[in-house]
Amino acid sequence: MKDKKQPSVHEPEMQGEYTFSDGVRGKYADRFAEGSNVVVLDPDVAQIFPDSESVNQALRHLAEIIRHRQNQKK
Repeated sequence: MKDKKQPSVHEPEMQGEYTFSDGVRGKYADRFAEGSNVVVLDPDVAQIFPDSESVNQALRHLAEIIRHRQNQKK
């Protein structure tokens, strides 16, 4: 009978506690904002549009209305 070898489990070396007193708040916030397209909704708007799909749908309808009106002016 062959001996079954147990896979070696490498546990990360984690400290019990970490100190963030030398950290800088928001150090990478500007860089993150440049690479993302996150829009924060005001609470009253978020109640009406609960998810990104509903926001995108409403904005597409609005864009269609704007394009239609611009074409009428020409």
